[in-house]
Amino acid sequence: MDIHGTYKNGQRKTSYLDGILTYYYANGTVKAFGPFCDDAMDGQWKFYREDSSLWQIGHLKANVKHGRWIRYDREGTIEFDKTFENGKMVSS
Repeated sequence: MDIHGTYKNGQRKTSYLDGILTYYYANGTVKAFGPFCDDAMDGQWKFYREDSSLWQIGHLKANVKHGRWIRYDREGTIEFDKTFENGKMVSS
């Protein structure tokens, strides 16, 4: 996976430090971050809207949903709370 590159405005798309991969929006705010190992998202990841508000927290295993996924609306209220196993929903 190519974790390098920049937007047209020069903003980096990603950074990688101490096993954590961070994705950025073109305006420089964080889009998502979490553990990245062996070219895969693995562990707890947090995803943000462009306005920096928290959108989702989810767990991945080798780039596949595996564990609890919580999604928040713009007011911070939970609107989705499900558990996945190897990419398939197993509970709500």
